[in-house]
Amino acid sequence: MSPSHPGMALSRGEIHGRMESMAITCPIPPGGNFTYVLQVKDQIGSFYYFPSLAFHKAAGGFGSINIASRSVIPVPFPPPAGEFSILTGDWFKQNHSDLKAILDGGHDVPFPDGLLINGRGSNGYTFTVDQGKTYRFRISNVGLTTSINFRIQGHKMMVVEVEGTHTVQNTYDSLDIHLGQLLTATSTLRYSNSAGSVSGPPPGGPTTEIAWSLNQARSLRRNLSASGPRPNPQGLATMD
Repeated sequence: MSPSHPGMALSRGEIHGRMESMAITCPIPPGGNFTYVLQVKDQIGSFYYFPSLAFHKAAGGFGSINIASRSVIPVPFPPPAGEFSILTGDWFKQNHSDLKAILDGGHDVPFPDGLLINGRGSNGYTFTVDQGKTYRFRISNVGLTTSINFRIQGHKMMVVEVEGTHTVQNTYDSLDIHLGQLLTATSTLRYSNSAGSVSGPPPGGPTTEIAWSLNQARSLRRNLSASGPRPNPQGLATMD
């Protein structure tokens, strides 16, 4: 990354900011390590990190970052009984260096060979919950090309936060989390008091109803009555 760009005039502050951006994306040498110290006072929510060099994201170089609100700041929903981070994305039989070579050669990566949920294939991961309680699922699409349609059989989901912003709390049967194509994988939601194994067919897979997916995206709106990430006064306005 260059601190300047042809045809653009940059101030000293802008150059300094770009240099900082360049510094935090420098590669970590093999056998080395680097600790990032971040201040996140102006941000809350569910995020994930990944390296931006050498296609290491395709090799599994990613993880979740969850930023909770401070205890003095109310959130617009009751505390859940627990929470799970879900990192789901497409999977290829080729290793990351082969995929990078395909892109460097001017070609698209092939259709994925599968979909992983927290690093596991279909029915390879189990979420254990107590029946009748509410849980928070922090879902991130960590794939390269594939959209995810997330649903839990026999349950509805209320969206409470997107991209670090509390949302108007709409309820959905399933959620599209986009990148590109659509694939299906399954995991098991197990009640802690269950004595039997999973029975019955899995929920139906995603469709190609583009209008439905677009309408769902349009329905995600910021909750303007929710508190911000900092305990500063939000301000009052009067209208005559």
